[in-house]
Amino acid sequence: MTEPLHDVQLLRIPVLLHAQAGEHSAELLREMYLIAEQLGEHDGVRALPKRLIDLIDELTGRYVGFTREQDRLLDEARVSGAAEIDVHYRVPADVADAAVHLGELLDEADEYCRQGQHLLTLATPPELVHYRHWFLGEFSRQIGGAAPTPWPAYRAQGR
Repeated sequence: MTEPLHDVQLLRIPVLLHAQAGEHSAELLREMYLIAEQLGEHDGVRALPKRLIDLIDELTGRYVGFTREQDRLLDEARVSGAAEIDVHYRVPADVADAAVHLGELLDEADEYCRQGQHLLTLATPPELVHYRHWFLGEFSRQIGGAAPTPWPAYRAQGR
């Protein structure tokens, strides 16, 4: 028996802000991939905190490829010059918990970035963090039965 799918609509996604968020995430993941490749190869990498190593393993192993088709649509919108786009997802219920967990992991990675001790990537800028919280939060909210909140409404609430 297959698990029922839930509709999640992300409304009025700001295309350029989404692209900026994607670029920052890609930069962080590139650094984490490089660190992950070095694990076991160099003793110096073992000096990293265990929690950072666990964080790298989970971010690089579990959450890559989460939204390929929707990412393609967002890329097309960026190339075409669109300012906003609505994107629709059909996802299983466990995506709600995964989205919350991913947000927590990225917030934790940002803390390592702010410390500047083990990662070179800069912490996510506040506006991109706000956007990330909306983007990922919409999955848990809507799977939980809430109506979609468009980005401009969320942003205006200043959550």
